[in-house]
Amino acid sequence: MQQPERAAEVIIGLDTHKDTHTAVALNALGARLGTTTIPVSREGYRQIEAWACSFGSVRAFGIECTGSYGAGLSRALQASGHRVLDINRADRSARRRHGKDDPLDAEAAARAVLSGQATTLAKSGTSSVEMIRHLKLARDSAVKARAQAMQMLKGLIVSAPAELREQLEGIRGKVTLVRHLAALRPGPMTSTTASAKVGLRALARRWLSLSKEIEGHDRDLDALAADHTYPGAHYSARHRNGNGR
Repeated sequence: MQQPERAAEVIIGLDTHKDTHTAVALNALGARLGTTTIPVSREGYRQIEAWACSFGSVRAFGIECTGSYGAGLSRALQASGHRVLDINRADRSARRRHGKDDPLDAEAAARAVLSGQATTLAKSGTSSVEMIRHLKLARDSAVKARAQAMQMLKGLIVSAPAELREQLEGIRGKVTLVRHLAALRPGPMTSTTASAKVGLRALARRWLSLSKEIEGHDRDLDALAADHTYPGAHYSARHRNGNGR
C-alpha cells in the first residue's frame, strides 16, 4: 500500500475478484494517488474505506461487477453512505492482447467515473427486489428440472414394455398419471417391466417434489410482491404462465 497523498476530492476505482479486490485512487485532475489490494471480507471492506478516505473526500467508488464479485463491497460502502457506481468490465479482447492487469483495470474504473462515462448507481442488494431475485432463481431452476423430469417420463413410457405402456396410456390427466406412477410397486428386479417401473416411479416422485418446491417459492414471492411496492406486484399471473405452472 502506498503512502496517501492528501487531495481535496478523490475517485476510487476497483477491479473485483472472488478472493481479492484491487483499488486505485485518482484525484479530481486524474492523477493516480495510490493503489492497494484487499481481501474479500468485512475487514477488507473496512480497510478499503479507511484507505480511500485517507486521501480526502471520496466523490464516488466505481466498482466492477456490483451484482457478483463486487456485491459485498458495494453493499458495505453504500451502508456507510458512499456513492457507488456500477462499472462494466474492461473489453475482453483488449485484455487478451495486453494481459490482465488489476491496477490498470481498477484505474480504468476510476477514470470511467471521473469522465462521467459511468452513471449507473449500484443496486443496494438489500431490497425486496433482491429478495425476489433470489427466490426467482431457485424457482426457475426447479421449473426447468420439473420440465426435464416430465420429458423423461414421457420418453420412458413410450419405450416401456407393451403391457405396461398400454396400462399407462389409459390414464387421463397429467397429475393423475404422475401420482399413479409415484405409487408403483416394481417388485423383484427380474424383468424390464420392473426396471421401467423403478425409473418411472423415481421420475414421478421427483416431479411431485419439484412441484411442491415451486408452490413454496410461489407463496413466498406472492407475499413479497404484496408487501412491497414493486413493478412485479402481479408476479404470479405474469410469470407462472410462462414458467411451467
